[in-house]
Amino acid sequence: MDYSTNDSKSTSKKKVVAVVGGGLVGNLNACYFAKRGFQVEVFESREDIRQAKIVKGRSINLVLSHRGRQALKHVGMEDTIISKGIPMHSRMIHALNGTQSPIPYGKKGQYILSIDRANLNKELLSAAETTETGAMTFVRAEGAKEEIQADLIVGCDGAFSAIRKQFLRQSRFNYSQTYIPHGYLEFTIPPINGEFAMKPNNLHIWPRNTFMMIALPNLDKTFTCTLFMPFEEFEKVTTGDKVIEFFQKYFPDAIPLIGAEALKRDFFRLPAQAMVSVKCSPYHFGDKCVLMGDAAHAMVPFYGQGMNAGFEDCLVFNEIMDQLNEDFSAVLPEYTRVRVPDDQAIADLAMYNYVEMREHVNSKWFLFRKNVDNFLHIIMPRTIIPLYTMVTFTRTRYHKVVKHWHWQDKVINQGLLFCAAVSVAGGSYLLVRYLPSMPNIPIEQLWSRLCTLCWGQ
Repeated sequence: MDYSTNDSKSTSKKKVVAVVGGGLVGNLNACYFAKRGFQVEVFESREDIRQAKIVKGRSINLVLSHRGRQALKHVGMEDTIISKGIPMHSRMIHALNGTQSPIPYGKKGQYILSIDRANLNKELLSAAETTETGAMTFVRAEGAKEEIQADLIVGCDGAFSAIRKQFLRQSRFNYSQTYIPHGYLEFTIPPINGEFAMKPNNLHIWPRNTFMMIALPNLDKTFTCTLFMPFEEFEKVTTGDKVIEFFQKYFPDAIPLIGAEALKRDFFRLPAQAMVSVKCSPYHFGDKCVLMGDAAHAMVPFYGQGMNAGFEDCLVFNEIMDQLNEDFSAVLPEYTRVRVPDDQAIADLAMYNYVEMREHVNSKWFLFRKNVDNFLHIIMPRTIIPLYTMVTFTRTRYHKVVKHWHWQDKVINQGLLFCAAVSVAGGSYLLVRYLPSMPNIPIEQLWSRLCTLCWGQ
């Protein structure tokens, strides 16, 4: 399909926006542009998801949080989508011995939502079509040569964007992609007697330092499990017996939940899938074309922000349209200026969060620091804000989140170091002061008395 822009300045007809890619970000964009009164045409190589018998594409569960909710709210979709999601209030950590311990995401009442990708896409498509102000047409593009006249082309065609490929021909366009050495496989935990097999209002995590498994709840009472692991580890598991041996070693409590036979079948149903991180800049070409969503900033899924960042792209673009009176020649470069540093920051945070999820949650120091951060947030809510809270429950710009995180991390660590130094100095003083008067007291008793003097215990 060939796309060209319409340079006509006539105001007698609606401006035409061609949205390339009928996925989540493309369809939400269609809602935004149709609401503004544009004539919108959505081009997608796959058939309309609402009529498809088999839905192709990625199936990793989606996590909806504040940024995505705000974007949906602007087009009247928030309540509809929330009603079809499952709240998750905490991470539920599964230790190797089978014990489970929750780590809350935020303050009481704060949660993220487990959302079904296909259902969300259907809802967005239908919402765009029924927008009264403008109009939306879904066009299935299957490689036929056809010139489309449009005032603006919006590339929302995913991590391997055909629109972005055209940008690569332009000078001063920066582009990079990075495949991480880890892949993923999916499994399903079926219901038990018609009910969830585990507590449903949690994101379940089996952290094993160099790899992990997670499970998110679905409305049909199943859980979708995703095993993230280095490809070289996947390659070592070559038979059904080795699958069971592997799970008995690292995820023993998951075997009866998934089922031994299902594990053997699903482990080899598909090869482990790759995950890519994409960065590029600028996001626009002149006043005629702009990239959004994964086409601009594909990221690994470990912060649950891929969809939310893509939805926020739509909201930010809409806000800039308001500020600059829909003047594409001003809107597009401003969108690039505002959005590139934020999207690249969350891409980096997504990489970091994989290490936190698979490894740091096992650390006593990590749990201690999390409690310290939460306590300080309670007494200084505007100064100390946990990283996850800033990313997930606010619309603080991502790059500012990173700056604030580094600053407060340095301050808290220095504070803890100071407290430790004061404790050591105080203990040393008491030891020097009282040791001469206690020459015959065993060291264990002396230490006990010293602890009582210092800390009352």
